[in-house]
Amino acid sequence: MTTTPVDPLTMRRTMGRFATGVAVVTTEEADGVPHGMTVNSLTSVSLDPPLLLVCLTTGARTTRAVTGAGRFAVSILSARQEQLALRFARRGEDHFAGLPVARGRHRVPVVPDAYAHLECEVERQFTAGDHVVVIGHVRDVCERDGEPLGFLGGRFSDVTERGRPVAHWFC
Repeated sequence: MTTTPVDPLTMRRTMGRFATGVAVVTTEEADGVPHGMTVNSLTSVSLDPPLLLVCLTTGARTTRAVTGAGRFAVSILSARQEQLALRFARRGEDHFAGLPVARGRHRVPVVPDAYAHLECEVERQFTAGDHVVVIGHVRDVCERDGEPLGFLGGRFSDVTERGRPVAHWFC
């Protein structure tokens, strides 16, 4: 069987059909400089012990800071935090400029007023394609009432909305 390689843009568009939540991964370097990036590749790996998996862009400042510090937080954004998702998605900027830096119990920066956050220690990491896959051992969690921010088809979405008409298949 002969196969043709999958174009990266086709892969991105197709995976965009899988609805995800939106989160910001944050950490702090030894000199106290905070770093963060928006992610949607996040999943629970294990409940006992509590482990999660997050995929970080290879070569990004936040990725280097997370692997160097050995600890990080994942702030799951609320439906009202779309602007923070966009802010932390921009490359090369000081994402914390003008933003109050809140800290979790393990002294790692977290996004203020997030829907939830999890504070983690790096359990292991490995490179997979253009990302670094990080397994985090969850050391603390914090949850709030509200609605989560969703992402589908390259747009932010309402996770709780139902009843949209079914679209056509594109194969």
